[in-house]
Amino acid sequence: MELIRWSWVRNHLDDIGWLFVEHIQLASLALLFGVAIAFPLALAALRWPRLYGPLLGFTGVLFTIPSLALFILLIPYTGLSKATSLIGLTIYTLLILVRNIVEGLRGVSPHVLEAAKAMGLTRTQRLFQVELPLALPMIMAGIRIAAVTTIGLVTVTALIGQGGLGRLFIDGFTRDFATPVIVGFVLSVALAIVVDLLLVRLQSALTPWHQEASDR
Repeated sequence: MELIRWSWVRNHLDDIGWLFVEHIQLASLALLFGVAIAFPLALAALRWPRLYGPLLGFTGVLFTIPSLALFILLIPYTGLSKATSLIGLTIYTLLILVRNIVEGLRGVSPHVLEAAKAMGLTRTQRLFQVELPLALPMIMAGIRIAAVTTIGLVTVTALIGQGGLGRLFIDGFTRDFATPVIVGFVLSVALAIVVDLLLVRLQSALTPWHQEASDR
């Protein structure tokens, strides 16, 4: 008995490719929205430190909600739509991203900030020209974790009619047919590995000084 029926794979390459692209789109948009929301929240937590605890607590509670339960809770408001998937997926990125952005910016040496201030840099200039570049390794670490987590969670949204490669799992399960499940699993894992490697390369390109320090 063959584990994978290759004839099925050949006959469904277009469908598999379309689901793969949908998987990438959902994960990319959720990560993008997550960064767009987490960044101002992290800056607010740094500006008003008392916000940080409640913010972490709130995003932590959201993170602990089982994924399927969260999507079901959203359905009455957004229906069986892509918006439901994106809202749920974005919510799961917030805890990781907010924490890493805040801790990354907090880790910048006060002496460096004082030097930047003495050079006449404004608060905005210090943020974008000094703090963010130095905090980038920690921020990128959070983005990598959020990206890999989101790629895995996208498969769950197949249960509400979205889900990219997750639909292959449902197809294989309902027909008691292993080939779609194996194809979906392999492509999901491969996508997570490739995206993580690409983000590592991006981080190395953006922070060459950090790589040099690590090699010493």
